[in-house]
Amino acid sequence: MSAAPILVIGLGCQRGCPASALRALLEQTLLAHGIGLHQVRALASIDLKRDEPGLLELAGQLALPLTCFSAEQLAGYEQRLSHRSAIAFERTGCYGIAESAALALADQLGTTPSTLLIPRQKGPQSTLALAVVA
Repeated sequence: MSAAPILVIGLGCQRGCPASALRALLEQTLLAHGIGLHQVRALASIDLKRDEPGLLELAGQLALPLTCFSAEQLAGYEQRLSHRSAIAFERTGCYGIAESAALALADQLGTTPSTLLIPRQKGPQSTLALAVVA
């Protein structure tokens, strides 16, 4: 029997984005793809968001670890993104926080390269992507 796939959620958000907005985007996205919240192993973002209250609150609510990566670490994922944002690059030094962070953490947790299962989804104040390691 093979192990369950490792699912990781990458999140990007505006300053002050409430946990409720992040959670709504997360639940809506998972529901649309038939994935249970219990299947998600971890959350990831960029280190600029390490102290973002909404992200920390969401991680606490879901009892999931939140791992943050530097823009340098995330920049290496540019070729694998479904969407490259010039605005994100201007502000952070990487072209897509949600997708890059999801891929980076999934790569770290898995033994095979990760893939984007759900590309960037956009909410009013946040973005989300889901990466998987089979």
